[in-house]
Amino acid sequence: MNARTYKILSFAVSTSLFLASCATAPQSRQPIQLFNGRDLQGWKFFLADPSAKMSDVWGVQDGILICKGEPMGYIYTGSSFKNFKLLVEYRWAPGQKPGNSGIFLRIHGQPQALPRTIEHQLKDGDAGDLYGFHGRKVSGDSTRAVFVPQHKLGGDIHGLKKLAGNEKPPGEWNRVEIEVRNARITAMLNGRLVNEGLDEEPQAGPIGLQSEGGEIHFRTVELTPLP
Repeated sequence: MNARTYKILSFAVSTSLFLASCATAPQSRQPIQLFNGRDLQGWKFFLADPSAKMSDVWGVQDGILICKGEPMGYIYTGSSFKNFKLLVEYRWAPGQKPGNSGIFLRIHGQPQALPRTIEHQLKDGDAGDLYGFHGRKVSGDSTRAVFVPQHKLGGDIHGLKKLAGNEKPPGEWNRVEIEVRNARITAMLNGRLVNEGLDEEPQAGPIGLQSEGGEIHFRTVELTPLP
């Protein structure tokens, strides 16, 4: 083997090893602050009322993300995520009647009032329920399964009622921790396991926060990517 051939082979081997190391290098597992505490940078929105603006419903005050609850819709991340841990801290507006909202996981398809997604329910009294809209299936313990066919906004809805409730009184902060890894979804509320099920379409998608009646506040929306 002459010197020129040796150099070419050496370069090819080195390049192959470099590319292999890049392909297998682990992605960052550092937490991502989806809500920066200052503004709605990085978020997009959809509202059922096409004349409404994002600022009509969503705003930031003293480091808190405030959703007025009307009109119906949601904000969602510009990035998509498949496997992750999601930490959300929320409360119902102090001194007001609690209402309805939800956390959307792996949103698919075109924006609409209820998108094709898996929802972690935040509705007062039902926090921890899981629902899949427009035929999106979340499956698990058959004794907790629910099915609502041809819902006006959600199409065919598949769901799993929570294992147990653990909400704090309205006006106090709640801590939701959701782990989504491939098909499995596990949800904790204030340190207690409240649901676990399977997303039968484990594809990457945006994260969303819902506006659906009742003023709700968020102070933490943190995502940690998982392999």
